[in-house]
Amino acid sequence: MKAQPLWRRFGRREMLAHARATLDALEHVVGGMGTAILALVALLAVAVTGLACLIGVGLPLVPTTLRGVRAVADRERARLSRWGEEEVIAVSPPAGGLRAALADPATRRELAWLLAHASIGLLLGLVTLTFPIHAVQDATFALWWWLLPLEEAASAAYGLWEVNDTASALAVAALAPIEIIVTLVLTPCTAWLQARPGRKLLLRPAPDADLGLRVAQLTASRAALLDAHVVELRRIERSLHDGTQNRLVAVNVLLGTALRALERDPATAKASLERAQDAAEQALGELRGVVRAILPPVLAHKNLADALAGLASACPVPCRVDADLPVRAAASVEATAYYAAAEALTNIAKHSRAGRAVVSVRRVGDRLCLRITDDGRGGADEHGSGLVGIRRRVEAHDGSFTLDSPAGGPTVLDVTLPCGT
Repeated sequence: MKAQPLWRRFGRREMLAHARATLDALEHVVGGMGTAILALVALLAVAVTGLACLIGVGLPLVPTTLRGVRAVADRERARLSRWGEEEVIAVSPPAGGLRAALADPATRRELAWLLAHASIGLLLGLVTLTFPIHAVQDATFALWWWLLPLEEAASAAYGLWEVNDTASALAVAALAPIEIIVTLVLTPCTAWLQARPGRKLLLRPAPDADLGLRVAQLTASRAALLDAHVVELRRIERSLHDGTQNRLVAVNVLLGTALRALERDPATAKASLERAQDAAEQALGELRGVVRAILPPVLAHKNLADALAGLASACPVPCRVDADLPVRAAASVEATAYYAAAEALTNIAKHSRAGRAVVSVRRVGDRLCLRITDDGRGGADEHGSGLVGIRRRVEAHDGSFTLDSPAGGPTVLDVTLPCGT
């Protein structure tokens, strides 16, 4: 079978998404170059301070230098915290004296990061920016080559061929697509490599700080769970009071009317009984809705994959379910995943203007990973919508919730829940 061209094998939306990811990575590389230049300046300050300490006059400069190193490291922490799922937090203030600074693990890690980022990070940034700059240069070469002397114009074409007329100048533009492809492939990799020393190795907080953060996260999750529990109880109480209770009161009134009418006009009694029956059926329907919101009964008879398939079939937007669940998780975990999928599909049907949606659920080790994507207009806002309820429920289970919904789409909602081994 004949291979399809690249632009047919991948749709326009996928190519635009990849181009957007490349631009984001290029932005991160530029930001990393900024902190790399600051790191280089701070590294020079550390070297000058170290040489001054060797001759006995640099000790007063140590606190100021360490504060400068910490300021540069904090700027990198802030940059990395805005990029990716893992948050890089700040550590305690630097020690003042030289001996205390050398004994502080955080200071030693920052000095090591300073050396790596000022050298490797700056080099990766320069290499990455070379290709898009040359792509623009070569694509516009024919517009400005005649302004240069002949020898300079030839050197601008990398010496691959001699540029002495308009045709040869236009031929230089053939290098631009190659450089664009290299940029698309190389930029995400170099952005990841540039950020890796800061994210994974050198700027992570000390173990005690990590433990303190964990305690704070668990405390916040517990408070969120209690708040969500109170909100849920209020919602149930309001649903029962305003809906089911009123229906049952109406049933009681209609039955009383029917009993009084039996002696006078049996036809009127029949009409009242029919209205009472309709009110009872509506009350039962509302009561079933309240019960489903507490714990979906479908999960008692079916597994999560089948329950999600039922949600997808009822969704007004065409939805596909991709499930890989070899074993079942705890009932509370499956109920949370079911609630998140139901709320997300409801939002998609109401607000996204999507043409299709995909629900993917996987068991990865001891985590249940749920992803809901749609090809709608994007721009989903977590605040003031049901997404806040999803986040609270997920974080109450010590899970993670992320939403990526740029303007123009696509929207990707990821939920990860611990489900044991």
